[in-house]
Amino acid sequence: MFLLTLVTATAWGARFAWNFHANVPPMSDDDLRAFSRLIEDPRSWLDGLPFSLTLLTILLAHELGHYLACVYYGVDASLPFFLPSPTLIGTFGAFIRIRSPIFYRTHLFDIGIAGPLAGFVFLLPAMAAGLAYSKVIPGLGAESDLQFGVPLLQRFLELVLFPGVPSADIYPHPVARAAWVGALATALNLLPIGQLDGGHILYAFTSRYHKLLSRIFTCALVVLFGLTFYFGWLVWAVILYFFAMRHPPIHDPSTLAGGRRLLGLLAAVVFVLSFTVIPMTIRGLIE
Repeated sequence: MFLLTLVTATAWGARFAWNFHANVPPMSDDDLRAFSRLIEDPRSWLDGLPFSLTLLTILLAHELGHYLACVYYGVDASLPFFLPSPTLIGTFGAFIRIRSPIFYRTHLFDIGIAGPLAGFVFLLPAMAAGLAYSKVIPGLGAESDLQFGVPLLQRFLELVLFPGVPSADIYPHPVARAAWVGALATALNLLPIGQLDGGHILYAFTSRYHKLLSRIFTCALVVLFGLTFYFGWLVWAVILYFFAMRHPPIHDPSTLAGGRRLLGLLAAVVFVLSFTVIPMTIRGLIE
């Protein structure tokens, strides 16, 4: 599955690289030509590796953060599974399977937070390096049928590297594009809902109100974002409501110490920096 994901992500990375070097939007009429080059010239696969290797490294760091925390606490967990995808970014992400119960709040918290923080450690320099190799093309963003949103982390780095330049005029390098996907995955996982990483962190802090708060945050995802900005959040809300709301119980009366409370605040900061209100817009299809 990992090798297949590497293939699909590299194929889309080659397409991003082709469009980047040709100074055309990330989704353009030349996409079929970009994919045909993979067959005509096998060396063009190398152009997709900066995107795919950056993205898979971020995803792998995230899942290994969870896995190593499980190993540390003696929790039985699988190695990461990767999910290939034929569309848009080449992968549906990665996950580990936890096979044994978790008995303590501190263990749940550490396992839940280890993934997003480990992924962010790799995401941050990847975003900075990718933007450093990006370029300014005025008006190109408005021409694209596929428009990507800009998380706060990306915008802060753009202001440092391209002061005074509107975000829409900055054409991200494929490495920055991979970091963008990593940021989106980080934000999704840190949503304080159900069995997501953010839900684990929330449960470690307040198991008593976890169910209620998960439903409140799901409703907020629908009302504040899904109905107002981006239809995709409605899809995520439905998926989470039906498949990820119930959290396995932990009967541990202890509370988290001050150090972990600070880490919880750090996770909230990472979430805010990584979250994109409108992740992407496909002109003429969906907003």
